[in-house]
Amino acid sequence: MAWQTRTSSTVYANRWIRVREDAVVMPDGADGVYGVVEVRHPAVFVVALDDAGRVLLVEVDRYTVGRSWEVVAGGSDGEDPLAAARRELREEAGLEADDWSEVGRMDALNGICVAPEHVFLARGLRAVAGAGELARTQREEGIGATRWVPFGDAVAMAAAGEIRDGETVAALAFAGARLGRFA
Repeated sequence: MAWQTRTSSTVYANRWIRVREDAVVMPDGADGVYGVVEVRHPAVFVVALDDAGRVLLVEVDRYTVGRSWEVVAGGSDGEDPLAAARRELREEAGLEADDWSEVGRMDALNGICVAPEHVFLARGLRAVAGAGELARTQREEGIGATRWVPFGDAVAMAAAGEIRDGETVAALAFAGARLGRFA
């Protein structure tokens, strides 16, 4: 037996998310209630890899968990995911890339959310933003620092718990698989 939705009602909504409460019949046939968070637009994650094989990490001050080392990421805001990934790389790092590959898709917190995500590998990097514009956008995003880390060291940081953002860990895994680093 599969889940069945009897009724659904929105209990909260803003321009980024909608929270709904569903009266359901569970797979075992029992009645229940399920809360679901729907993210309005897919998110994008960018593993920016330079010619030396280093990954760009940004330190973001997250309201929910505090400081966090992550790959460049953000909401698509209704844009095509690749266009959004290009925009996020420009805004958060002042970079553009010549070579883009979508290396994976995932669903965040799929037990409670509808939150599709796209992961891109960006190579052939070059600086584009002026220092003043980059500083402004990083301040808006809560980015306190950036650092270039050899790919293997970034994976080791995840294994050691220095990178705890689940999407960053998954994005590194997708990129590593595409690059043949885990074979």
